[in-house]
Amino acid sequence: MRLEERIEELRAEIDGIIDERVAKIASESPGVPPGVIRNLLTARAPACRCAQYIELCGSEAKTPD
Repeated sequence: MRLEERIEELRAEIDGIIDERVAKIASESPGVPPGVIRNLLTARAPACRCAQYIELCGSEAKTPD
């Protein structure tokens, strides 16, 4: 598999993870548009989906449920 294909697969997987998190938060925050939630979740690393994933999951590991 070419590197470009692997990157696209990773980006799609990360988008799915972020979408799941957005849906969970949106269900707990009626009236807040999903786009706003997504922007808030990814604002710390807006340029790269991989950095967004690391930031999102890194902060999750530090915050107990």
